Amino acid sequence: RALARDLVNTPGNFLYPETYARIMEEVAGQCGLDVEVYDEEYLAANGFGGIVAVGQGSARPPRLVHLVWDGTEGASSRAIALVGKGITFDTGGISLKPAPQMEDMISDMGGSAAQLASIAAAARLGVNARIEAWLPLAENMPSGSATRPGDVITHYGGLTSEVLNTDAEGRLVLADALARASEDAPDYLIEVATLTGAQMVALGTRTTAVMGSDEFRDRVAEIGREVGENAWAMPLLVEQEEELRSPIADMRNVHNSRNGGMLYAGLYLSRFIHDDTQWVHMDIAGPSWNTGSVHGYTPKRATGTPVRTIVEALSELAGK
Repeated sequence: RALARDLVNTPGNFLYPETYARIMEEVAGQCGLDVEVYDEEYLAANGFGGIVAVGQGSARPPRLVHLVWDGTEGASSRAIALVGKGITFDTGGISLKPAPQMEDMISDMGGSAAQLASIAAAARLGVNARIEAWLPLAENMPSGSATRPGDVITHYGGLTSEVLNTDAEGRLVLADALARASEDAPDYLIEVATLTGAQMVALGTRTTAVMGSDEFRDRVAEIGREVGENAWAMPLLVEQEEELRSPIADMRNVHNSRNGGMLYAGLYLSRFIHDDTQWVHMDIAGPSWNTGSVHGYTPKRATGTPVRTIVEALSELAGK
């Protein structure tokens, strides 16, 4: 949890995709993880259109980091995928955010930090499972090369998205990473992101929203409450399927409504999950960054949420 806090607290001029990937390599070396770093040329050549689209407005190009812990012992070991949003700074891109509190957007890589810390903890604990983390890293900036509202992009695997709002960028990078992780058909997939302001409208700043496969979703939310990281199960709405449609692409990245924005994002991400995989999406927009005073063991700024939840879930899935 301390590792995740330190990373999230690091200013964007020090922590950007290239340096962040280098830190991940260092952590991997310390914990016995296998690691691969894919640069912008590889991503463009291999169809990772979401990561490329979000990162192309920045002078600091994107990365995708693949970490592996193979602690399997025996035939019953499970394959688990971890995915986490790694937007090292989020201006909103062409759909520029308001200036007040934009400095807090150094925290928009909190999901990837939590997943890095969790797979490192799993390795040190010797969790009996094969765990693969796919962590997309990008800086979302406005420039002459940035993605425009109305652009259509092609994600890894071939699904297309109409980008109506470039500030809904997290789901674009996550879609590529989820599609790649799902290609290996893991038994379970846990994805974490500081994804929507709508999460705070729905559940406040201290409770993580959990969406996904019903049984696994409910259990992960319960684990969160057991380990002191408040979490609550939320639905994916059938009635939003129509809102997901685009006239020129397979889907659109926002629905231009204030209603159920957090759930719409979860529904969008669900399109990139393998049918046989039990999965959860954890929206930590509020809980990962404490703008108020210290409470309990939670400090100001980065909180490290939901590392405890993920590590406990990994241990439980591995049968320990």
